[in-house]
Amino acid sequence: MSPGWLLTAELTHLAGACAAVMLAVWVAGRRALVGPSGNALVVALVMSAVWALTIAATGVNSAAAHIAESGRNLGWLFVIYRLFSGDGRHMLVRPIRPVMVSLAAIELFHTLLMTIGLAGQFPASAQNTLFHMTVMFRLMMAIGGLVLLHNLYGGASQVARAVLRWPTAALGVMWLFDLNLYTVAYLTGSWPDELAALRGLILVAGICTLLPGLTYRRAELRFSPSRAVAFEFASLLGIGLYLLGMILLGKWLAYVGGEFARMFQFGFLIAGITAALLILPSKRLRGWLKVTLVKHLFQHRYDYRAEWLRFNRTIGRGSASGSGGSALEERAIRSLCDITDSPAGLLLVPGENGDLELAARWQWPTAEVPAPALPEGAAAFFERESHIVDLDAVREGIDREGEAAIVPHWLRSEPRAWALVPLLHYERLRGVIMLARPPVTRTLDWEDFDLLRVVGQQLASYLAEHVGQDALAEAARFDEFNRRIAFVMHDIKNLASQFSLLARNAQHHAENPAFRADMIITLTNSAEKLNALIARLSRYGKGSGDAPAEFDVADVVRSVAGQYGEQPVVVTECQPGLIEASRDALEQAMLHLVQNALDASRPGSPVFLMHTIEGIHARIEVIDSGSGMSPEFIRTRLFKPFVSSKPGGFGIGACEARELIRAMGGRLDVESREGLGSRFIIRIPLSASGDLAIAASPEQKVA
Repeated sequence: MSPGWLLTAELTHLAGACAAVMLAVWVAGRRALVGPSGNALVVALVMSAVWALTIAATGVNSAAAHIAESGRNLGWLFVIYRLFSGDGRHMLVRPIRPVMVSLAAIELFHTLLMTIGLAGQFPASAQNTLFHMTVMFRLMMAIGGLVLLHNLYGGASQVARAVLRWPTAALGVMWLFDLNLYTVAYLTGSWPDELAALRGLILVAGICTLLPGLTYRRAELRFSPSRAVAFEFASLLGIGLYLLGMILLGKWLAYVGGEFARMFQFGFLIAGITAALLILPSKRLRGWLKVTLVKHLFQHRYDYRAEWLRFNRTIGRGSASGSGGSALEERAIRSLCDITDSPAGLLLVPGENGDLELAARWQWPTAEVPAPALPEGAAAFFERESHIVDLDAVREGIDREGEAAIVPHWLRSEPRAWALVPLLHYERLRGVIMLARPPVTRTLDWEDFDLLRVVGQQLASYLAEHVGQDALAEAARFDEFNRRIAFVMHDIKNLASQFSLLARNAQHHAENPAFRADMIITLTNSAEKLNALIARLSRYGKGSGDAPAEFDVADVVRSVAGQYGEQPVVVTECQPGLIEASRDALEQAMLHLVQNALDASRPGSPVFLMHTIEGIHARIEVIDSGSGMSPEFIRTRLFKPFVSSKPGGFGIGACEARELIRAMGGRLDVESREGLGSRFIIRIPLSASGDLAIAASPEQKVA
């Protein structure tokens, strides 16, 4: 180093030592104003002054200077620890202690090495190794200190940040300069004397940065790091330790040397990169890390403010496809899954028969959900108990509120099913969300139950409001239909007036050839208008008002299949079964369902008909392998009048089929999977004679 730089180093470090001593004396007389970290700040300032005086006396790269620098770093680590525990809540800083202890151990070990080197115990050949160890230890200290500062300030409350702003800025300036200094030393393999000569100015700048914060009154420190900050801190620490480990291992291999040293270095590099690429992106690893941090770092499992903001964003978010917004049911499922980190979910809603049926899926296409999904008593159970069902506990035989009675076999055997969360609105069940098991399985506790119950009530209010809006929209569509009917009645009235006028004129002019020619033209035009009007009104069948009669369902199934000629409608099974109903109504309902199945299937794909006996009901199935339907479409659009997915469709075919079946005392259920096909299931009670016939020949089947 040139004489000019030597003089600069001495003067700047003497100025830094004077500034540190003066501030230490000032703080020592006002420790009550500074707060719990006052004593630690005095110690750190004194150690900084000793370090600056040592450099001014012995040089920037002497062993004594490095020993004094370790003391300075230990002093400022003590200050950070006191700032973390400034509110007396030492439980919160337990996860920080291992990091601080590790950094302090590094400084103590380095001090021991420097002391041995100062005593002349190291041979000249080991000086290069000692230099590299010094640089690596200082880099670890600078990185660790900056991470601690980031976590200290980022996790503090708004009140505490006003106090922490200036101390963290001062320490940040010091350790950022050290990080650059030792990085240059590592890259060049030598000590940058000119850059080190400026460290005295950095000390002066840090002390000047401390002064504004010490002039304000001390605010109460509340260390409350957010989940994101804690996870970021853990991630940075893990990555930093990984990189340091790789560097130390490479340096050790280079120091050991040998014929295969470079090959080993390259092999370890490839293995380390491969392990990082395989492990770091793992969702299971991130989930485990998140659960571990929440369990050991925070008093509560959830950050309720962040969860509520995310919940509102999810509910109000539109569809990425630009179709006007994703279905509310899917957003409701996702908002609840986000809370528990569940990867998928299902929404079950009360059906018209008191059971629960599938309404929507979110990221769970493989779930085999029957119709109905939960038995009739499930809705009454959830309304009575408001109980969140832990399915793992049910599988273990634990029955807290009687929930085992309403959990069917298919749900017990579904390995991904984790919990059932009821959605209650004014003590009325609006739905049940089934959560899939999260990547890191854990047991639900009281905090999960409380948050899920509150969010479930909010979701129930949204779903109830959505149902009300749908009812108003349907009423508006009926009003529009009534207005259209008024125009139709007007057309019919005009036609009737024309016929009446024609009849009156015919009494006087029937013998006139010209009148007869005009009459024929008028009658032809009126008939065409009337036929077109009748065709529009009766497009979907003639209906039936016939009296109920007993007949065999098997005959109707075969009759419907025979009406399609070359179109592939196949009867796979057809048992005899007598019901008492309107044959024409049943045939009309089946024609609607078979035609819809053909329209949904690819050309040439068969539609299968099956009739079996299910207890006291005749069960008719219409099965296709077409495009299928989403749960949202089935629940909100399939049976709604005036809603059709076919161009030019009137939208009342499926609705009319269900109403005809209901009029016979039966029910119509639907099971569908998008891309796989649909199954319509008709159940109609058997007549008394039908029951006797089945009891007499239960094995009889007619193909």
